[in-house]
Amino acid sequence: MKLATRINSFLPNNHNDLNEVFKKFKGLGLDYVDLNYPEHTAGISVEEMKTLLNENDLKLNGVALRFKNDYIRGDLGNSNKSTADKALQLCKDAADYCRAVGGNIVTVWMAHDGFDYSFQIDYTTVWTQLVKAFQTMADYAPDLKFSIEYKPFQPRGYAFIDSMGITGMMVSEINRENVGVTLDYCHMLMKHENPAMAADIFGGRKQLLGVHLNDGYGLNDDGLMIGTASPFKTLEFLYYLRKHDYRGMIYFDTFPVIENASEECEQNIKMIKQLNSLIDYVGLDNIQEIINQNDAIAAHKLMMKFLNNPS
Repeated sequence: MKLATRINSFLPNNHNDLNEVFKKFKGLGLDYVDLNYPEHTAGISVEEMKTLLNENDLKLNGVALRFKNDYIRGDLGNSNKSTADKALQLCKDAADYCRAVGGNIVTVWMAHDGFDYSFQIDYTTVWTQLVKAFQTMADYAPDLKFSIEYKPFQPRGYAFIDSMGITGMMVSEINRENVGVTLDYCHMLMKHENPAMAADIFGGRKQLLGVHLNDGYGLNDDGLMIGTASPFKTLEFLYYLRKHDYRGMIYFDTFPVIENASEECEQNIKMIKQLNSLIDYVGLDNIQEIINQNDAIAAHKLMMKFLNNPS
């Protein structure tokens, strides 16, 4: 199981020093890192980053785009062509950096591609623009994977790529084997989706490229420790990751502000191991047999069995 956690949770209490953060990661037993691009890479050359990772026995999983400053009116879907082109170039630069440091996936969250008012954007124009942008990325770096992370809202009132359905349509129209989906558990709760459903559908299609695991109450991007607000939904989500042999990274996208970041990460690690042990206790085949019954009572008995695990 490949695990990583959020760098920005550790920076404030580690002098905003990436090396200090990586030392904490090593101490926690983590093996992988995701870097925000260009947030975490500015001023750090490829060789310097490789050295930082190697010294702490860490590997780069990939980079995640962060569109800021110039992109408040839109990222890849910006109506200003020069700004949209600049956003696309940033994705290409991120891909080059990712490859050079040893990563293999570029995660793209289009934070500002969306709208707040009726009559504000031309939906078909933005759709076409995004499809072409991802096709360009995929063709530019066919050796890498590009993963779309969706979110229903925040910071815009409406995100353009807001749900599993829209993302699935987008991936289908992009029509590139190296383009897929990153599922953020809290984002799915915000959209009133069942995370397990998305894991099953995208996992079954081999389009699931990334997982951001956290928890929340559905009204906001809460970033709580995993399994704390919706443990059975989390358990079902992990079951489908196992069923479809997901081998990508599980990234703890949690937001410890009051909590100590290292202790919070330790709890996430313990929880995911505990939940996976429950799946092992019941067995994948037995769980599937119960699902096949389409019976609420049988499902409830299964949940009781998870709770009765003797370990």
